[in-house]
Amino acid sequence: MLKKIFYLLFLFVLIPNTSFAICPVCTIAVGAGLGLSRWLGIDDTISSLWIGGLIVSLIMWTNFWLDKKNINFKYRNYLTSILYYALIILPLYFTRVIGHFLNTLWGIDKIVLGTAIGSIAFFAGSHFHFYLKKKNNHQVHFPFQKIVFAISPLIILSLVFYFITK
Repeated sequence: MLKKIFYLLFLFVLIPNTSFAICPVCTIAVGAGLGLSRWLGIDDTISSLWIGGLIVSLIMWTNFWLDKKNINFKYRNYLTSILYYALIILPLYFTRVIGHFLNTLWGIDKIVLGTAIGSIAFFAGSHFHFYLKKKNNHQVHFPFQKIVFAISPLIILSLVFYFITK
């Protein structure tokens, strides 16, 4: 089952053909959510939802910054994605934070599961914002729409996993 999650993450890394920037408030909110949940002793599944969101936010910001600097090379977006996931996941794996046999949910490591689901949720929420904005002549429907659509899936999933792991 762990292999399936890694394959899912690998396929997710292959998705970003274009780069869209998510605002710094979103990035800060994701980081604050992660820090707060760990400080409060909340389950690793919930904390890692925010890890996944933070990684995707950093990938989007990095690709946006590289676009502004006109730095383009083959597979740039993919390499950026792989680099960020490796910078987060590999240290957790080698320090045995990931892979502990008692830290699983549905037979999958809680941090890997949460990171995968959080990444997909943040990515989907962010792109839903861009989709709605494009359909509305590149205008947002309400103030802070970008933040709401990026962070809402993580908040909802945090509540869902709170009740699942309780």
